[in-house]
Amino acid sequence: MKKFSVTVFILIALVSLFGLQMFAKQDPKVQKKDTLKKEVKVIETLQEDSLIIPKGKYKIFKKTAHASYYADKFHGRRTASGKKYDKNGLTAAHKTLPFGTKVKVTNLTNGKVVVVEITDRGPFVKGREIDLSRKAFMSITHNRATGQMNVSLEILQK
Repeated sequence: MKKFSVTVFILIALVSLFGLQMFAKQDPKVQKKDTLKKEVKVIETLQEDSLIIPKGKYKIFKKTAHASYYADKFHGRRTASGKKYDKNGLTAAHKTLPFGTKVKVTNLTNGKVVVVEITDRGPFVKGREIDLSRKAFMSITHNRATGQMNVSLEILQK
């Protein structure tokens, strides 16, 4: 009985010294699942941070403007430029800027930035300067429960 307890003690000491990894077999399925989880997290991070900001000179158009976003009911309808409105695209509506103009929109509350293309006319609500697509709006908002925010507008110079 004494030999058995000494052997168990030595075995416990070795396991604690070298860790269980040396004695335990790694299940390849578990390892693959962990790898997949890591890959999914990386992909999600890339999607959130994948907003491309074109390099170039930006000229301030308006330091403080009131922005809102299109209602989902316009998804798939034609815009004033002739393109279909896509709520998952990075587009916007402005009353006077030419179609195709790239506008850098910065949320004044949190500093987040998105570059959108003007594809439509509007907004037709007093006090609002620009209507953003849903994706553009949600990518820079600090509060997803509201449909408006204060922004600054800069135009990409050609």
